[in-house]
Amino acid sequence: MINLFQPQVGAEELDAVAAVFQDRWLGHGPRTKEFEASFAAHLGVGAEHVVFINSGTAGLFLALEALGLQEGDEVVLPSLSFLAAANAVLTCGARPVFCDVDPRTLNPTPEHVEQALTARTKAVIVLHYGGYPGDIAAIAELCRERGVPLVEDAACSVASRVDGKAVGTYGDLAMWSFDAMKVLVTGDGGMIYVKDAEQALRVRRLAYHGLAQPSGFGYAKVSARWWELDVPEPGRRVIGNDMTAAIGSVQLRRLPEMVARRKEIVALYDRELAGLDGVLTPPPLPAGHESTHYFYWVQLDPELRDHVAGDLLADDIYTTFRYAPLHKVPAYRTEGVEPLPLPGSDWASDRTLCLPLHPGLSDDDVLTVVASLRKAVENRRGGPAA
Repeated sequence: MINLFQPQVGAEELDAVAAVFQDRWLGHGPRTKEFEASFAAHLGVGAEHVVFINSGTAGLFLALEALGLQEGDEVVLPSLSFLAAANAVLTCGARPVFCDVDPRTLNPTPEHVEQALTARTKAVIVLHYGGYPGDIAAIAELCRERGVPLVEDAACSVASRVDGKAVGTYGDLAMWSFDAMKVLVTGDGGMIYVKDAEQALRVRRLAYHGLAQPSGFGYAKVSARWWELDVPEPGRRVIGNDMTAAIGSVQLRRLPEMVARRKEIVALYDRELAGLDGVLTPPPLPAGHESTHYFYWVQLDPELRDHVAGDLLADDIYTTFRYAPLHKVPAYRTEGVEPLPLPGSDWASDRTLCLPLHPGLSDDDVLTVVASLRKAVENRRGGPAA
């Protein structure tokens, strides 16, 4: 089977975990702090602004909790987002308001975001589809002008930049996912970035039970009664640990080589699929934009897409569509409220198919995918493709 995603882990990651075992400190500790500091340097921010957590989803929940959303508030987000974003909005008692996306890049434009803003909008969440940054600088400027906090869902975009500035640092808060299907993997895990230093301290507390000062062994030498509790407000336990942080530190060092291989695979797909009748490939990146290349997607006639996916699966090639449109999910609709028309989202969700993309693919694997796709399109269209 040629997989859609596949983590790139090996001896170096195993050695890093073995070292944690030898130290007999598996939980939140020095390696967590080292990983946070390294990731902050990767972003170009201070270490006090990032917190290693147990998932990107936890980061979405923490971000909206930190913003203090209440019943009746609205949060604007693209319909083509991961469902965790909508779940986080609803859990806060707020209402998700879905905006449209460009049908080719699957990213929202500033105009799409602005069309969804109302007097009740208390936050905007932007997903960078497949690692493509999108027009994040202009969206961030729009949010600043309107006084609305911007949350960047950078789960797919651990190495994405615009003019050298890391995606995730344009907004007020951001999170990355390091689960087993991502580019940088720790098994499960994530990172949250908070621009405001005071708010970052609060998020760190919220990530660990709301404690102003943890009450364990690490604080025995700095507090006379270290077991006593100081809880300014209740929180949850979503922190990372030294085992996963050790893996993350290795993966972060390897990130440039992994993204470079992804870029090579994208270029091979682009070359081999150029001019294939009935198949659209991703548009080129604008000048100054760098992508993590998490997804590679093609777009087909709606009557072909599902059949082609089935044909590739029969050839042991797994494809899928990420992300299913949330405005069509009943759980995310508000009774009596008519959703905005989202023609770009509808067009893209009917036509888009994500192809295998990970550094473990050989050039021959990519050519096998291309040949299978070409054959499926030809068979389904009833004649040879160009």
